Amino acid sequence: MRYSSMVDRVDGLGGALWEAHHRALEMRDVGADVILLTLGEPDLATPVSVVDAAVSALRSGRTGYAPGSGVPAVRDAIAARYRTTTGRSITAEQVLFLPGTQTALFTSLLALAEQGDDVLVPEPHYTTYPSVIAASGARLVSVPLDAADRFHLRIDALEATITSASRVLLLNSPNNPTGATLSGAELDSIAHVAVANDLWVISDEVYADLAFAGRAPSMFELDHMAERTVVVSSLSKSHAMTGWRCGWAVGSEDCIRRITPLAEAMLFGSQPFLQDAAAFALSTEDGEVAAMRDSYRERVDLIIDHLSDTPGIACIRPEAGMFIMADIGASGLTGTEWAERLLQEMGVAVMPGSSFGPSAANFVRLSVLAAEKTLAEACARIDAYCRTLDRGHSG
Repeated sequence: MRYSSMVDRVDGLGGALWEAHHRALEMRDVGADVILLTLGEPDLATPVSVVDAAVSALRSGRTGYAPGSGVPAVRDAIAARYRTTTGRSITAEQVLFLPGTQTALFTSLLALAEQGDDVLVPEPHYTTYPSVIAASGARLVSVPLDAADRFHLRIDALEATITSASRVLLLNSPNNPTGATLSGAELDSIAHVAVANDLWVISDEVYADLAFAGRAPSMFELDHMAERTVVVSSLSKSHAMTGWRCGWAVGSEDCIRRITPLAEAMLFGSQPFLQDAAAFALSTEDGEVAAMRDSYRERVDLIIDHLSDTPGIACIRPEAGMFIMADIGASGLTGTEWAERLLQEMGVAVMPGSSFGPSAANFVRLSVLAAEKTLAEACARIDAYCRTLDRGHSG
């Protein structure tokens, strides 16, 4: 039997990239002492007030169908958020509520790119970008990021990848896996390139509220980019709501009008009680969210301090988020080899850098999403492992 070309394009671009995590789970399930530093699954709880809002909505019967673009309250709350950050008159008609950033990425790329188009993606990049781009029929073109630049996008590197086929720049700031956060001046320079080359920009801002210096600037805040930028984001990371699947796309009214039928073709409306809770979360200043960000920053400091004198590993300090990229090239191993041996010998699971693109082959990504005592134990095991490698390398 024949399958569609889309199925062939995305084959092998999904769960296989998480093999290191799945192997660690299998070891733990049979009793091994394994510390997981792999996923971006917050270990802190969703704010209690948000949970209460969802329960209240459930009890009041908010369990029926909802509009395909989202209930008015949540679209208004999202629009208000971007009115504040942009200073422009953003309306609910510029908002599409979706179950998570992933769905927003998928529908936005289907609307903006197709066969024969190139989507430019700074690399290292999030693991699902290749699959959502492949699904659209477009081609992913990597724009390499250099650790020497703290993984910030260089204009000359971006311009070197642009051709007549370039259609979309998929920008993730703050970045997963690197934590690099572009400044307003950097975004302005990138915007000039986008305008000069008639590029759409999809701005993945799921970590915007976890920037350690305060909320990260956005391409959408630049007035001359308002018509060519689509923001995708969610409450998954900022409010520890990964399983709630509360995300959105925001852009010009015309752009959102065009994307909405694609979303409605996939699913017609998300659960109204979840949307009510999302509206509450977006409309409420909650100290728990700021406390999460501060906790992640403290855990980043803990790991970097613990591993600062460890041979064969160099941590690149992130500017946001919940991950640390570490250069292990001095060990003589690839990131995949290094991570496999660390898991087998020391029971610590990290993500190989190659999961985020070939340019990160000599890196690993460490999640900070564990209790401080657990992180300290993981660092002690990593230190012992690296010293064993160092002795073997020296020998």
